[in-house]
Amino acid sequence: MNLDALKKFKKNIPPVPASVWRNPLHFIAFGFGAGTLPFAPGTFGTLIAIPFYLLLEPLPLILYVSVVFLITLGSIVLCDRVEKEMAVHDHPGMCVDELVGYLIAMIHAPHGPMWVLLGFLLFRLFDIWKPWPIRQVDRGVGGGFGVILDDALAGLYSFIGIQIIYYVFSR
Repeated sequence: MNLDALKKFKKNIPPVPASVWRNPLHFIAFGFGAGTLPFAPGTFGTLIAIPFYLLLEPLPLILYVSVVFLITLGSIVLCDRVEKEMAVHDHPGMCVDELVGYLIAMIHAPHGPMWVLLGFLLFRLFDIWKPWPIRQVDRGVGGGFGVILDDALAGLYSFIGIQIIYYVFSR
């Protein structure tokens, strides 16, 4: 990307509102501040998800899935509210959706740093690439539900990838 293209790209990105540092809900929606970084907010939002995963990893599967489900529902409500307050749909800095997607990717993942890294890489791949129907959801579904759904789908694709890789290499 040349310098002119980068400047044009940056002009289309809405500024990070100061409310991120004053309003706890905006702070959470912006990935606990990770979304305020001037580049790769989704990647940093996913990095923020790793400690959350490591805290939840020891839970029994049913409890892990239940907590992830509740975080997902809470994030939908949170993103819907923050979007309305900021009057911007799916601000690039809002990256609590990456937290949700990564936690979904890591459902029933094998233990160990290699799997944490694989989950991170697969989730980022699917979140950036947006294969069908993720791209259509990203463009066509509004509100907090739309903000979370495309990342939840990327997390689901990553979950499937992790399970297939584990199955193939654990034999």
